[in-house]
Amino acid sequence: MPAILLLGTLSADKGTLSALAKSHGFEAFVATDIEAGLKAASTHAVSTIFVDSGADLPTLFEGLRAAKITAPVIVLGPSQPAANAAKAIRMGATEYLSSPSNKAVLSPVFESLLPENPKGVIAGDPKTMDLITNAKRFANSGATVLLRGESGTGKEVFSRFVHENSPRVNKAFISVNCAAIPENLLESELFGHVKGAFSGALGDKPGKFKLADGGTLLLDEISEMDLGLQAKLLRAIQERVIDPVGSTSSVPVDIRLIATTNRALEKEVEEGKFREDLYFRLNVVMLEIPALRERPGDILPLAQFFAEKYGEQNGVKGIKIDKAAADKLLGCYWKGNVRELENTVHRAVLMMGTDTIMNADHIMISPMSASRTVESKPEANKAPSGNAAAGAYAAAGGMFEGGTGANRPASRMVGHTMEEVERDLILSTLNYCEGDRRYAADILGITIKQLRDKLTRYETSQSAAAQTNETPKEATS
Repeated sequence: MPAILLLGTLSADKGTLSALAKSHGFEAFVATDIEAGLKAASTHAVSTIFVDSGADLPTLFEGLRAAKITAPVIVLGPSQPAANAAKAIRMGATEYLSSPSNKAVLSPVFESLLPENPKGVIAGDPKTMDLITNAKRFANSGATVLLRGESGTGKEVFSRFVHENSPRVNKAFISVNCAAIPENLLESELFGHVKGAFSGALGDKPGKFKLADGGTLLLDEISEMDLGLQAKLLRAIQERVIDPVGSTSSVPVDIRLIATTNRALEKEVEEGKFREDLYFRLNVVMLEIPALRERPGDILPLAQFFAEKYGEQNGVKGIKIDKAAADKLLGCYWKGNVRELENTVHRAVLMMGTDTIMNADHIMISPMSASRTVESKPEANKAPSGNAAAGAYAAAGGMFEGGTGANRPASRMVGHTMEEVERDLILSTLNYCEGDRRYAADILGITIKQLRDKLTRYETSQSAAAQTNETPKEATS
């Protein structure tokens, strides 16, 4: 349950604030002095602080900064003199409201504090709130949007949010994962093909551009696209026409383009892996989505949403997260971002059985996230080190809570070829990431396309061995 803090006397407003908190589903905590208020704000992870203007505001804001508490502060006090409001805002208050206030004034405030609709962006952190504001502002235009951020931060969620707040909301939203489709098929997938264009093309097929006509097209992980295809994409963006594979005529399309990447495209351009002209064409509006560890105010609202979602799927309603569990979630590094948080909460719900209170014992954190702190985070857009992959390998051999183990423990690598060791490292890292290829590719420091190609090669090799009745070497070591 989201919580607010009522700090100071608030004699003229406490009753109204308490009633509105209850009606909007907020738990209200009360503190009469600054010391108790700071303790309550830290203990209960409150989403907003309402404070009396007569309180020691300088001490309050200094204490909030020292404790790294990011909850917005709303000050209530006399409307005169007007300098009071200006002074409170300068010190760090989000808003200054005249006291005594009434429900008509305070109700919109509480409504704005509620998390976004589950179909949109669930948020509680000021950074994410600012991002939502900017996304809404840009959504009304037809400008191309580039979303950047680590894997699992919610780039596709923001893409849908932009579409749903745009004039194209009643048209199609089509998503294409550029990393998941082989290069030789991606062109046909994007632009379509005509009958007989290649072996197996038994009829005309509209591509994703055509299916998104009038709506929005999301090109997910665009940095994984082949350079040759990037040139064709550039023409489609510039001229709003596409050339289906095997066709002699162009087809006009009307789409709003959104692209996402978890890589630094500037560096990709420098290394010749991404076209500079395409980069500038995509980077009309750029939204940088912070890692989850950099927006801690989102952790508990997201965790509560996932707990309710998976609880209902398992026939358990009204799941609540207790204080110890919330502290454990807030203390996690979340290397895998929102995706890892979702998996962690899902696993916790399964462990709870029919319980409705999630406690710390239900929550199992992966070693990679549990052993780090926010202060020791790696540089943005920097590939994970080899030690990270080695840690995943060791973890998959038994350290990872809930893992099924690796094919071969690290202590038994001696005597095997580099190719065999690489295969075990990749499969163990994938096992550690519970099958999440994007997360595994990040840990290994390779692209998802490289990971997919290696897995395909392993499957082909194992299939060939089975056909010749040979037992793969790994199974006998």
